[in-house]
Amino acid sequence: MRVIACLLLLISAVSAFVTGPAAFGVRPTSITLEPATSTELGMRHRKSGFKKLGKPADQRKALLRALTTEVIRHGRIKTTLVRARAVRKHVDHMIELGKTGDLHSRRQAMAWVYDKQLVHSLFDAAPDRYGEQNGGYTRVLRTVARQGDNAKMAIIELV
Repeated sequence: MRVIACLLLLISAVSAFVTGPAAFGVRPTSITLEPATSTELGMRHRKSGFKKLGKPADQRKALLRALTTEVIRHGRIKTTLVRARAVRKHVDHMIELGKTGDLHSRRQAMAWVYDKQLVHSLFDAAPDRYGEQNGGYTRVLRTVARQGDNAKMAIIELV
């Protein structure tokens, strides 16, 4: 009898300090985590600001300039998915410059796009074609993988 009384006294003393389902010997079934606030920043281990495409800076810039020129010239090209996503930013920027249409924008586009006549045609067509549209001038469509190295391929096209 004394043993039972001691156990009850011990359980009541412990339950006075423990709250919630753990007080009754029940474990919680799900753990709820607080969502991260926008002020908390995660660590950026091994992350770069942009895709380097496995090339040095000068080759990467030349590749992006060439792809931008060809997308504007042909309207649609087939390339790898990573390159398509990287060049989309530059094509959208060139179209934004074409929509602005002033001399400074034209000179900026001339400095990036290889073909001078292509820049003139872009500045003629962009305000009419994309006048009401705010961004999203390109579309990246995934296609089947390349046969030789199984690289993810994509088609980038002007909308």
